Amino acid sequence: MLEELALTWTGRLSAPVLEKLLDLPEPLTTEIQTRRDIKVRMPDGVQLSTDHFRPPGQDPMPAVIFRTPYDKRGTVSQLWATLLARQGFQVVVQDTRGQFASQGKFDAFRQERADGLATAAWVREQPWCDGTLATAGPSYLGHTQWAVAPYLEPPLAAMCPAITTSNFRELFYPGGSFNLHNLLTWSSSIGSPETSQLTRLLRAGAIAKRVRRAMDHLPLGNADNVAIGKPEPFWRTVTDHTDDGHWDEINHTPGLATLNTPVSMVTGWWDLLLVGQLRDYAELQNNNCPRRITIGPWDHMKSLKAVVSDSFSWLSAHLRGDGAATHRAPVRIYLQKAGQWLDFEHWPPADSSPTKLYLQADRTLDWEAPRDNNSADVFTYDPKDPTPTVGGPLLDTRAAGQRDNSSVEKRPDVLVFTTEPLSGDLDLIGPISASIHVTTDTGQGDLFVRLCDVDRNGLSHNVSDGIVTLNGASDQPVQVTMHPTGYRFARGHRLRIQISGGGFPNHARNTGSGEPLATATRIVPIRFEVHHDTEHPSFVTLPVMSTS
Repeated sequence: MLEELALTWTGRLSAPVLEKLLDLPEPLTTEIQTRRDIKVRMPDGVQLSTDHFRPPGQDPMPAVIFRTPYDKRGTVSQLWATLLARQGFQVVVQDTRGQFASQGKFDAFRQERADGLATAAWVREQPWCDGTLATAGPSYLGHTQWAVAPYLEPPLAAMCPAITTSNFRELFYPGGSFNLHNLLTWSSSIGSPETSQLTRLLRAGAIAKRVRRAMDHLPLGNADNVAIGKPEPFWRTVTDHTDDGHWDEINHTPGLATLNTPVSMVTGWWDLLLVGQLRDYAELQNNNCPRRITIGPWDHMKSLKAVVSDSFSWLSAHLRGDGAATHRAPVRIYLQKAGQWLDFEHWPPADSSPTKLYLQADRTLDWEAPRDNNSADVFTYDPKDPTPTVGGPLLDTRAAGQRDNSSVEKRPDVLVFTTEPLSGDLDLIGPISASIHVTTDTGQGDLFVRLCDVDRNGLSHNVSDGIVTLNGASDQPVQVTMHPTGYRFARGHRLRIQISGGGFPNHARNTGSGEPLATATRIVPIRFEVHHDTEHPSFVTLPVMSTS
């Protein structure tokens, strides 16, 4: 939404139109003082290019910092900074190291703590800053906030980390698998910084097709050559360092335990970073840190209008004392298929009860535990024809969200379990997980579990899913973390669970060979056995809302 608005923006004359479209307050000023390409020196001598926006006046005032790898002179960054300045805020926008006008080498995610702290110190030294700092921005810009907030003294006055997480490693390797679709899509974009936003938008279809072809390539370590015609450093790093300590330094979650900076978050039910962001919110909640979160029906790219509006109101509250902006419940969520916004005091809601839904021998689902003995289903996963998946929490908005799963469910390598039609509406709000008794003939493999909504016409649409990489034989059930949801299953609909050995190309195929991800080329089929009997009950745990 914001990208489309930005591409129609031709200058400050269109700012009033954008303010109305983005539901922003009337501006406090139409005059903006701007300094471009200030060179901010880091401790190692590298200079980071920085733009400074402020409303008229000479008095020192708070500053809002944006640090971006996506070009500070790009339309979106300039638009955001201009609109904030019109609202009376002072804004600092910086290209991260090695990107666009900044010097140095871009080492994605790993460089932002040191550079962010040095930038904050520089801003505080400027005569136009009164020492009060805040941060804002979505996705990678959210990472640059978490890389600084737990370590900065004095602390930030406010922060607005949207569609992001304090630990990106969990996004890279969910459940030990590899997040292929999202990581190759992002790597291909970040690896072509010379391409303008407009060009990328106009050529989006062709670029997406090339990236999708690259997902089929083995070995994965050089799929970047197929996608963009050259090596991309982040892609090479993220495929090489799957199970070592390379990414330990980008995990900022431990710092949330003592954080007291007011935090406002926005995310969507189809955002690829939802699991991590809700975990962050729970950490802040446990710490009683000032906070709020909004969860809408969006994917990653379609949340930006809400992100802008939310950050403006939160900054107004904590930099200008506009208390009206905080007069709402800490948790605001959109209940999908019900068309309702709901407010709660906690996440997950107090009325949400974890309830088990069991896999049965006759391929049904039931709220009662299975009564059969020695009940199991068998299928073979063949990496030459990896089990596909459609929709889900993807960066590419053209592929994200709910999709018809009918063709996938007809495959012999997908087990399907379905309830009877519901006698009334069923609302799920909260985390979802699965506990599945599964073994493979080699001890290798991935377990993919998906929850679907089957309508009265028999169409099956995905609601939530998760994946875990298996590591050797075990007598214990495999625990799968699935995406949380806020969703209404309508009366007459049925719940369905898919069980398979993969979800390609959302997740990289498991080759079955045990070879390292970056270099694996040998293909070995994997035989799965899923148990669901009295001694080995397999189930999903759903957050059922009380009807009382």
